[in-house]
Amino acid sequence: MVPTPIGNLKDITLRAIETLQNAELILAEDTRTSTKLLKQYDIATPLRAYHMHNEHKISDGLVDQLKAGQTLALITDAGTPGISDPGYLLARKAIDSGLTVQTLPGATAFVPALVNSGLPNHNFVFEGFLPPKKGRQTKLQALASETRTLVFYESPYRLERTLRDLAKYLGNDRPASFSREISKKFEDTQRGSLAELAQYVKDHSPKGEFVICVGGAASK
Repeated sequence: MVPTPIGNLKDITLRAIETLQNAELILAEDTRTSTKLLKQYDIATPLRAYHMHNEHKISDGLVDQLKAGQTLALITDAGTPGISDPGYLLARKAIDSGLTVQTLPGATAFVPALVNSGLPNHNFVFEGFLPPKKGRQTKLQALASETRTLVFYESPYRLERTLRDLAKYLGNDRPASFSREISKKFEDTQRGSLAELAQYVKDHSPKGEFVICVGGAASK
């Protein structure tokens, strides 16, 4: 399991490059995206697509390859496999088969966003993407009393809606931040209340992939 840069291609580790060079096959979420990274570091290892639409179909065959002694490397478009990206299913099947699974340390978007938020980070809850429809209200209601800092991922298409939903269930004045384009040229972090951030998004329509951090509820 090999983390890949979330922005600047120089954020990859030396160990990650070595692992990708020595693997017999690289499983990539999007081979077109991954090809750019591999060309940057002269990595000629064969690629195969592995994503949410085919992982259930091909995972058993990949486990058979591992049992045969092959070394496979799994990467996603950006960040650490399994963190709101494909990875869990194959890791679970490999572990259940008694195979060795190693996950390299590396880039994950929510860590720099959380540290940069200015919110308490000694304890936090990572929620990934909120349910778009079914279960969304129930999830938000359950999180309203959570005293630890909350961390979410969100796309630019649902960002304003999510901030307004968070404000509705957690409180307009709850302190928060969102970070976008982490480790890229136009990296940006905005801080304020949930209501203020929702208004900012409405007025500016920022682009990119977002990490939202929200301060926890006051302890009773």
